[in-house]
Amino acid sequence: MMTSSEFERQIEGYGLTTAHILYRLPDFQSLLQTYVWQDYDLAPDFPEMRKFLDFWEDTLDGRLHSVRYTHKRLIGPNEWKRVDGEILLN
Repeated sequence: MMTSSEFERQIEGYGLTTAHILYRLPDFQSLLQTYVWQDYDLAPDFPEMRKFLDFWEDTLDGRLHSVRYTHKRLIGPNEWKRVDGEILLN
């Protein structure tokens, strides 16, 4: 049985990170636009979110105004146990 890469990342400590990004429109600097980004990431350093924000600043025209984020580990260390054995039902 193959496990999904998302599940493997959760076992490694990744959690779901959601960032609410406000940025200025290139042609109308007084207006703010919103963007929501979501991916699996590692707290407290958030390498995936930092990589995305670096890409944004290097590549896109809309200047960042602010970023609010939340993070939740979906599988905690006390919720995972290794089990040896198998039960077959006919």
